[in-house]
Amino acid sequence: MKFENLRLHSYAYQEPQIFLTSEEMEAQLRPLYERAKLPEGRLELQTGIKRRGYWPKGTRPSSIASEAAEKVLKNFPREQIDLLLHASVCRDFLEPATAAQVHHNLKLSPHCMISDLSNACLGVLSSILLAGQMIESGVIKTALIVSGENAGPLIEETIHFLLNDPGMDRKKIKPFMANLTIGSAAVAVLITHADLAPHSPKILGGTTLTDSSAVELCQGDGSTEGLMMQTDSETLMHAGVKLARENWHRTLDELNWKNQDVTKIIPHQVGVAHRLAMLTELGLPLDRDYQTFEQFGNTGSAALPLTIMKASENGFLVPGDKVALLGIGSGLTSTMLGMEWR
Repeated sequence: MKFENLRLHSYAYQEPQIFLTSEEMEAQLRPLYERAKLPEGRLELQTGIKRRGYWPKGTRPSSIASEAAEKVLKNFPREQIDLLLHASVCRDFLEPATAAQVHHNLKLSPHCMISDLSNACLGVLSSILLAGQMIESGVIKTALIVSGENAGPLIEETIHFLLNDPGMDRKKIKPFMANLTIGSAAVAVLITHADLAPHSPKILGGTTLTDSSAVELCQGDGSTEGLMMQTDSETLMHAGVKLARENWHRTLDELNWKNQDVTKIIPHQVGVAHRLAMLTELGLPLDRDYQTFEQFGNTGSAALPLTIMKASENGFLVPGDKVALLGIGSGLTSTMLGMEWR
C-alpha cells in the first residue's frame, strides 16, 4: 500500500531503569555454565549484545508506555487524538485492553477510539499500517501508537528455570538462549494527516508478507509477574530471512525503489548474526544501517521505533534520506515500510 498524506508527527521513548550486562548475566548462570562446560563470554560474542534493560518487578506496560506518550503530548493537544493503539507484546492483563489503562493515564478524550494491537515484534509497524489507512481515507486525522516492553519477568523466569533444571545441558539450553537477548523500552509514535505536520517525515507505504507455517518456531506465554518463551533460533532466523527477501522485493515494487535508492536502513534489532544474514540476503550495504541491540537487546515491538528515534537523535538520519524499515516478527510475518526523512 502507498500513502500520500501520512506523516510521522512526533515520537518519544523511555529507557529502562535497570541494566544487566551479558557478563553479569553469565555470572548468575555460572553454575550452569560450569556444569555444561559453556565458555564465558559466548553470549555477547554470539549476539553482539552488551547489555539489556528492565524495569522493577511489578511495573506495568501501560505505565511505561504512558511515560513515553506524555513526552509526545507535551507538544500536541491530547483532545485531538482520534485513535490510541497499544502495540506491545507485554500487556497489563488480558481484559480490558491495556489501551484502556493508557487512555486513563493520559486523560484522553472520551471520543478517542482505543484498542490493543499485538503482533509480536511488529506491533508498532502493524499499527502504523492500519491507522495509516484510516488517516489516508479521511476516517481519522491522528493516531497515537504506544508500546511498553519489559523483559524483567522473562529474564528472571528464564534464569531461575535454567539454574533449577538438573538435566539442563548444551542441547536443552538452546530453546531458551533467545530469552537472554530480550531487552526493554517504551515508545510513543504520533502519526497524523499531512495537514497537521506538512514538514514532518513522510511515511510512504510498504508491504506485509506472512508465513504462518513457522508459527511454532517461537512461542511465549505468561503475565507481568512471569514470562517464558522457547525459540528455535537458527531455524527461525533462516525462515525469517527468506520471508524478508520475498517481502523486500514486493516493497521495492510498491515504492518504485531500487536498492541503490535506499540511503538509510533501520532493521529489527535481534543481534549480529540476524543483521548480517538479512542485509546480505537483501543485497543491502552493511554501512547504512543503525543498531541499538548492543545497548538495549531485542526490545520487541519497541525495537524498530526506538532505533529510528536514536538514529534521528544522533544525527544518523538527515533530511532527504530514503529510509527502509525492515521488520520481522515471530509468526512469521515481515512488514517493511519506506520513509522520506525531513
